[in-house]
Amino acid sequence: MHVITTVQEMLDMCASWTDVQSVGLVPTMGYLHKGHLSLVQQARTENEILLASIFVNPTQFGPREDLTRYPRDLPHDLSMLEECGVDAVFVPTASDMYPPDFATYVEPTGVLATGAEGASRPAHFRGVATVVLKLFQIIQPQHAYFGQKDAQQVAVITRMVADLNLPVTLRILPTIRETDGLAMSSRNAYLAPPARAIAPVLYRALLAGQQAFGRASTDGPAGVVRAMQKVVNNEPEARLDYAEVRDPYTFLPLETLQAPALLIIALSLGSTRLIDNFLLRVDGTWSTGCMQI
Repeated sequence: MHVITTVQEMLDMCASWTDVQSVGLVPTMGYLHKGHLSLVQQARTENEILLASIFVNPTQFGPREDLTRYPRDLPHDLSMLEECGVDAVFVPTASDMYPPDFATYVEPTGVLATGAEGASRPAHFRGVATVVLKLFQIIQPQHAYFGQKDAQQVAVITRMVADLNLPVTLRILPTIRETDGLAMSSRNAYLAPPARAIAPVLYRALLAGQQAFGRASTDGPAGVVRAMQKVVNNEPEARLDYAEVRDPYTFLPLETLQAPALLIIALSLGSTRLIDNFLLRVDGTWSTGCMQI
């Protein structure tokens, strides 16, 4: 497995793949878990060449967020990726991705970028869209793999690919969960044991919202939101940021309960902020994430 640390070296390697039919990319910020590995394993089955990137992108962190303490373990990450059959890992530095004269950003607009996570984390999606576009431009993958857990990120990137006519197919795979329902996330490492015991409240709240969604007597989206809020409010240590029902593609709030729909939730336990979601597909089936046993 090749470990590539500069943009130029990555460009040179990609240029050498003249006869390659399919390149897959799994972008990550490292500190890998089974959720990341599920993307890698799926991508391995679908591509001739498979790359992963590990880059803690500074432009998607706000000034009071956790950039400096974001968990990192590069040797362990590289070992896991090699075991999964990854051909090359791109591990650039921030100064190489964003030179001192860097001046061009991708600016998502509208509620897609300013609602929900966008309201809580201003400029976050500008950083996400910019770094993902840079990775696509450098590596030129035919397929790129993302997890459903970051639903708004998925929506922003999907819109960017369509708007900018990028020649890449996005593969969005289900959330991977712990046995108690907590969605796997690198930030779960922040949780002390008492907070970790409380954290599945997100999953329970989404289950309550899903059940309310299916009841004929539910008072529209407001009834689903109240069902989720009630579960969180019963946990005094959990501080709810939002619980909402939105269109998964536009991120507009839903006015009526119909598919497709996305139940989204964000809360804080101490200084740790967690997000999760359930997706109701167009065909009426739910994607709630795979339970890991």
